[in-house]
Amino acid sequence: MPTVDQNQRRRRGTGLIALDPEAAFAGYTLYAPLTGGGAVHLVNLRGEDVHTWNLPYRPGRHARILPGGDLAYNGVLPGEEALFPMWHKYRGGVLGVYGPDGTVLREHRDPLQHHDAHHLVDGGILYTALEPLTGAAADGVLGGVAGSEANGVVWADTIKQVDAHGHEVWSWRASEHLDRASYALHADYAREHWPLINSVAPLRDGNILASLRSVSAVVVISRETGEILWRTEPGTVSQQHHPTELENGNLLVFDNGVFRPGHDVPYSRVIEIDRAGKVVWEYHDPAKESFFAAFMGAAQRLPNGNTLVTDSPAGRLFEVTAGGELVWEYIVPHFGGYAESEVRSLFPAEPNAVFRAYRYAAEELPWLEVRG
Repeated sequence: MPTVDQNQRRRRGTGLIALDPEAAFAGYTLYAPLTGGGAVHLVNLRGEDVHTWNLPYRPGRHARILPGGDLAYNGVLPGEEALFPMWHKYRGGVLGVYGPDGTVLREHRDPLQHHDAHHLVDGGILYTALEPLTGAAADGVLGGVAGSEANGVVWADTIKQVDAHGHEVWSWRASEHLDRASYALHADYAREHWPLINSVAPLRDGNILASLRSVSAVVVISRETGEILWRTEPGTVSQQHHPTELENGNLLVFDNGVFRPGHDVPYSRVIEIDRAGKVVWEYHDPAKESFFAAFMGAAQRLPNGNTLVTDSPAGRLFEVTAGGELVWEYIVPHFGGYAESEVRSLFPAEPNAVFRAYRYAAEELPWLEVRG
């Protein structure tokens, strides 16, 4: 055994790193370590665990608190084969709602679900899934590394909505509605998955907001017709994640910055975009190169105007003010390896990664005083 811990992130220290209690938004932060086996943690501003769920599936990305205090959790469906090597890293399949003690309240299963699942107030779920394209349909997808299909298959995104009983009530297919030339894969991406939708959410007007990572576009989809009503201008975002609608109608986006046009040094940022496509607010680290998440990432605008940022690969959660001042920072202390050999070969280190974190006020957790 080496004398020095060879895991750089763990070696640099974990837990609470920084706190300005007067400026940070008072509340509790929820996260699910991606290699944690099913543990979901709720920590206070001091970084102390106040509640933990232990669920039977490792995270198929993330968890969130629903109105009323129940936990929505996307778990990895056991026993599924890898459609392609990266599939085991971001697939889900079990879309569940659980009580504070972990009691199963309801679960919906779809083995082709991946990345995001948005639980609706009526008990329904809006989520991303896949369908296979072969032959001419696969060849029609443009871009990517030639010959990198998954055994001749291009897995294309779909979006589905099911009701509280699991019955499909709405669906959308990238293969039907996306123009191939306008939404071509980046030249350095594998052709196994197109366009890689990593986030989906309903807008207040009823339409659908989605993030298409491998084509670097945030789009608004018409629920009525399926057409693309709006998209970010090319070059605005690069391999982005987690767009959300703000109260003023603008969109908050975690912009990863991979292959950002015109920049020789990659860096990540969080931006607010108005519906005219203009970036009206931006946060990046003062030393730009020190904050770079090559994949994953999230941002949440908090009630006091601050923004909670999830630097996913680094397991780093931090909060900044509207002026860009950091007021809270926490490093996830839970490290572990991926169980599936396909993923472990791609990510051999023991990461402390999380997909998204969320901050909740005490009143959003009505059971916390009793159980916390």
